[in-house]
Amino acid sequence: MPAENALEVHHLSKHVGQGEHQLTILTAVELVVKPAQTIALIGESGSGKSTLLGILAGLDDGSEGEVRLLGRSLADLDEEGRAALRASHIGFVFQSFMLVPTLTALENVQLPALLRGESERRSREQALQLLEKLGLAKRLSHMPAQLSGGEQQRVALARAFSGRPQILFADEPTGNLDRKTGDRIADSLFSLNRDCATTLILVTHDLQLAARCERRLRLQDGRLLEVA
Repeated sequence: MPAENALEVHHLSKHVGQGEHQLTILTAVELVVKPAQTIALIGESGSGKSTLLGILAGLDDGSEGEVRLLGRSLADLDEEGRAALRASHIGFVFQSFMLVPTLTALENVQLPALLRGESERRSREQALQLLEKLGLAKRLSHMPAQLSGGEQQRVALARAFSGRPQILFADEPTGNLDRKTGDRIADSLFSLNRDCATTLILVTHDLQLAARCERRLRLQDGRLLEVA
């Protein structure tokens, strides 16, 4: 039975250091995200946005509080269990693309499906469909170094959506791109997101990009505030 909420966060705090050197990054964060909602996390540099994203995805732990991802308490899962949850249900898009430099565009998109145990034929069909949809049909055999920044990020988008994830975490997906290219990437991101009915949690400094999300949340002084 699907989880009623895609994500639940209760009284989440994050501290680093000890004693008088302790630094509080997050304070009593509360958040409930419904399936297929689009959420933008905004805030100044160093406000803890990427830290929060990492905790929500089970890549890091909070110091206090609870995170439930797709109905599962992350505290109840070991590293292997968290990795399995991410592999089956979660997609990621990063500012720095994070493509495997020794694989072609097609192979980069195929890789997560192959790691999940899908067949070569099925993973190739899915990768081809996504890359063609993103206008990269003529770049299938190109290595990342042979692609422009915008093309690399489109490959990264195809890879992230290859498993039709229930939740997509995106950390500054247009941060390394010029405005025109970034807008095209954003169009592709939201188009794929609608097609897959994916929950999107997006970290960005770009207020124009944030405005395209249903909800905008600002991290300020460690606290998460809803923006009207």
